[in-house]
Amino acid sequence: MENDMKLNAEKRELAGRSTDALRTVGIVPGVMYGFAIEPVNIQLDRNSVKRAIDMGGESTVTQLMLDGVEHPVLIQEVQKDPLTGFVSHVDFRRVNMTETVEAAIAIKLTGEAPAVKTLGGTLIQLLEEVEVKALPSALVKEIEVSVQTLLTFDDMIHVSDMVIPEGVEILNDGDQAVASVQPPRTQEEMEALESEVIVPEVVVAADKEEKTEEKSS
Repeated sequence: MENDMKLNAEKRELAGRSTDALRTVGIVPGVMYGFAIEPVNIQLDRNSVKRAIDMGGESTVTQLMLDGVEHPVLIQEVQKDPLTGFVSHVDFRRVNMTETVEAAIAIKLTGEAPAVKTLGGTLIQLLEEVEVKALPSALVKEIEVSVQTLLTFDDMIHVSDMVIPEGVEILNDGDQAVASVQPPRTQEEMEALESEVIVPEVVVAADKEEKTEEKSS
């Protein structure tokens, strides 16, 4: 399903650490690459990027406007500031609307599992997304999966149980587990958890060079 959102972008001159100046004024640096185009550095309004992600996620086609030309793109990768949560960089992959592409589509669990409501269990989502192949126009933001078939703690939903949108081929193994309900912990298990002594782990992180923004198609 093609996203109705259109994103206006401008070519970007700043690169590397100089792009921090853009972020401070609400501009997101990015790059577009892919079908029939040389990689180009771009910049976009941060609020517009957030709306595009909220509307279509990373698995529906968005129209990227650059120099008066519309480019059908998928949001390939999103980086966020770990402190503010704001988008700090975004990669767009230009696609051919007549050729199939591979993408990841999020799984959204819906409804209430009887094993949770009546047996007091905890719903566990074991798979967050599925890998698919489809024409860009057939891609969707998410695939809904009802958990109402989880009647007992022995029940499980697999990829093969999912209702897949027309024109979308799932690449995951059909036996892969999607969701189940975990039984409530016993008193003995709770006491064992409370008695565990957690030793803090000290992690020393080495400084890393900033990720190269340029990508090849």
